[in-house]
Amino acid sequence: MTLVSPTGRSYALRTIDKDPYRTLPKVLRQGFILKTVRDATSAGMPYGAFVVPALAEAAGLPHATPRPYYVRPDENGLGAASERFRGKVVLLEEKFEGKQNITGPVAGAQALEESEDMLAARYANPHQQIDGEAFLRARLLDIWLGDWDRHEGQWSWAAYAQPDGRVLWRPVPQDRDQVFFRFDDGAVSWLASKLVSKFRTFRPQYQSIEGYTRNASFIDERALAAVPKAAYQRTAQELQARLTDEVITRAVRQGLPPEVYRLEGPAMEAALRARRAKLPQAAEEFYRLKAHRVVVAGTDQNERFIVERRNDTATVVSVYQLPNDEDKRKPTLLYRRTFNPAATHRVVLHGLQGKDEFVVSGRVRRSPILEVYGGPDSDLLQDSSRVAGWRKRTQFYDTRRNNVLEPGPETKDRTEHSVRSHAFDRDGSGR
Repeated sequence: MTLVSPTGRSYALRTIDKDPYRTLPKVLRQGFILKTVRDATSAGMPYGAFVVPALAEAAGLPHATPRPYYVRPDENGLGAASERFRGKVVLLEEKFEGKQNITGPVAGAQALEESEDMLAARYANPHQQIDGEAFLRARLLDIWLGDWDRHEGQWSWAAYAQPDGRVLWRPVPQDRDQVFFRFDDGAVSWLASKLVSKFRTFRPQYQSIEGYTRNASFIDERALAAVPKAAYQRTAQELQARLTDEVITRAVRQGLPPEVYRLEGPAMEAALRARRAKLPQAAEEFYRLKAHRVVVAGTDQNERFIVERRNDTATVVSVYQLPNDEDKRKPTLLYRRTFNPAATHRVVLHGLQGKDEFVVSGRVRRSPILEVYGGPDSDLLQDSSRVAGWRKRTQFYDTRRNNVLEPGPETKDRTEHSVRSHAFDRDGSGR
C-alpha cells in the first residue's frame, strides 16, 4: 500500500513475506499449484533490499532507503488494510514518483515520472533524452546483485534541465525484491530454474546474463540504444573500483539482521567479491545481447535518418532534427552510433510521427539488415546502398500511400494498405 505524509511525501509499505495468492488465476488458487508457488517465495532473500542502499550509494546511483518494521497484532492505523498487515514484518521506503517526491537523491530534478510517462515525453520531443550511460551503470549493478526482475515498472525517472536546452532523464531504481535470489534449493525450484532462464540463483559465478536481463528487455532496448561498446567496459571497471571490499562488508553487515548475517553474511560477501571480479566479462556478454538487434527511434517531430554503410566493419547511423520550413538553422544532430555487423545483425529505425527522411548509402560486403518504419505521416526513403553477395538488406515498412520511395538494389518494399506498420509496439517490432 502507499502511505502519504502530511507534507505529501509518498511511501511504499510492503510485507517482506510475499503472498502469491492474488497473483494467480482463480482456478489455481488452491491445491498443489498454490502450495508450490507459495513455497517458492522462499527463493527471495527477505532482507536483501536493506543491503542495496550502501552499494547503490557507492556506485553513484540514486536509491531508496528501506527500513524494516513490525506491525503490531492490534494495529488499526492503516485503515481498511490494517487487518492484512497485522503481525507482519514490513518494508517501508520512500517512493520517487511525482513532483511532491523530488527530494534527497533526486533533488534538483524538474520532474519525476514513471517509465511510461518518461518514454511518452522522450518520443514526443527531440529535446527530451535518456541518460543511457547512467542507466547502463544501474543495469550493471542489477546484474552484479542478481536482480532479475527489472522491468519498466521498477524504475522512476528524474528530469534535469541541461545548459544546452535539453532535458535529460536519469534512472531511479526501485523495488529490490529479487536481489540475492536463490532458486535451485529444492527439486521443483531447481526444475523451474532449468526451464525458465530468468530464474537464476545468486552465486559467485554469473549463471545466465540473458536470464538476469530478460524481464528488462523492453526498457533496455529503449534506454541503451545510444550507448557504445566502450562504455560497457569503462562502466564495469568504474564499478569495480567503487565497490570495494570495505563497501561490501559494511553494506551486508548493516543490511542483514545479526542473526541472519551469521547464517548468510559471509557467503554473500564472498559471492559479491567474486562477481565483482568477473563484472567486465558480464558487461561484455550484456553488450553482446543488446547489440544483436538495436532499435533507434526518432520522435513525433521531423527527422532525417542517415545510414552510411562505410565499410565491412562500420555502419554509421545518424539522426538529425529537421528545422521547420521557416527556420533557417541547420539540422541538429540527435543520435549517432557505429555498428559492426559482427556484433549487430539488425538495426530497426522508427520515424514515429512527423515527416521523416531515411537516406541509406554505401557499397560494402557486410552490413546489418536495416528495417525502416516510417510512421503515420508522409516519409521519404532514398536507398543507394549495395551489399555485395546479399540482397534486400534494407526493408521499408509503411502504408502504400503518401510516401516517396526511391529504392535501390538493396530495398525490399514491404509497404501495405494496413496501418499496422505504424505501431511502435512493446517489442519494438513495429508490427
